[in-house]
Order: sequence, then C-alpha cells, then structure tokens
Amino acid sequence: MFNGLLTVTFDFVEDARLILDARFQARERGITGSRRVIRSSANAIRALHRGEWEKAEGLVAEAGDLLAEISDGLSDHPNILHAGFINDAAKEYAEARITAALFRGEQMPGFDELGIDPVPYLHGLGEAVGEMRRRLLDLLRAGDLDEAQVVLDVMDEIVDLLAEIDYPDGMTSGLRRTTDVSRALVERSRADLTATVVQERLRQDLSRT
Repeated sequence: MFNGLLTVTFDFVEDARLILDARFQARERGITGSRRVIRSSANAIRALHRGEWEKAEGLVAEAGDLLAEISDGLSDHPNILHAGFINDAAKEYAEARITAALFRGEQMPGFDELGIDPVPYLHGLGEAVGEMRRRLLDLLRAGDLDEAQVVLDVMDEIVDLLAEIDYPDGMTSGLRRTTDVSRALVERSRADLTATVVQERLRQDLSRT
C-alpha cells in the first residue's frame, strides 16, 4: 500500500527513443547499402563471365568501397554490424573478389585483405564454386578440355578446404550445407568433363578409321 502520492516520471522514454531512432536510421542505411553491395557484386560476376575484365574490376571495387562505408557507419552499432543483411553483403562481395581472382589465375584474397569476417568469406568461397562450374561448362563448349581440368582441380581444392572447417552450424551460419552443395557441383562437373573427354576420344578414334 502506498502512503501519499506516488510520482512517476518517464523521462527515460525520450532518451530511449533517441537511441532507438539513431539505431533504426543506421539499420536502414545499412540495408540500403547492403543491397547496393550485392547488386554491384552480382553485376561484377556477370561481367567476369562475359570477359569484361575492366568493368568487373570497377564493380568489385565499388562493392568493396560500399561495404567499407557501411562498416564505418555502423561502428557505433555493433549489434547491427553483425546482422544477417551485412553478412549477406559481405558474402556476395567475397564471392565476387574470389571469382575474379580465380578467373584470372591470381592468388585468392583472404578475409583480412577484404576486411570481412571469416564466416561470410567462407560462404562466399563456397558459392564461388558455382561460378567456377559455369566457367567449366563454357570451356567444355569451347572444346578447351585442358583448362576445364584446371578449373575442376581448383573446385576440388576449395571443397577440400571447406570440409576442414568443422565447427557447429551455429558458429558458421550453416557452412556445412554450403560445403555439401559445392561438393555436389564438383561431382556433377567431374561427370560432365569425363563424358566430354570420352566423347572427344571416340571422335578422334573414328576420325582415324
């Protein structure tokens, strides 16, 4: 039982609203920026498949600058900085950078060089296997079996590397599934290459008869 008048003030509500408003605005900027990173990364990969190297390089650089800008803008909001949409953008950027390096036969950049967390980087590495499969199929259509074998070997190495990352899915955001999908793509690619090699040998045998 209260004796007398109970005086309650809610000044803290306005303070909370100011903090949440700032957090919401930072989140909205992060979402918008992340979409731009994903779009630039996807366009860079398309340009790579078309052999438009300079355009791809510009788009990848744009994605990297945008991602860095987002990270700087969210430095005061670590709970948002590690949100799913930021990791999705980082994964797409990693995929674009890794794919560009692989297509050019260059050393793959590491997650430190890209300035991102290892988890989205590893997912980007796994998804790059899909781009390599597309590259392999293009090579098969062009009749370049030797280069197709090189691509398959790289895909194999990536899957072996991912398989060594043995941590709970909660820590890796389901990396095991990404690895399984990548492994399936490698096996399909191996079957495609084998079938093409066999067909080419038969064609050469027939041409000699």
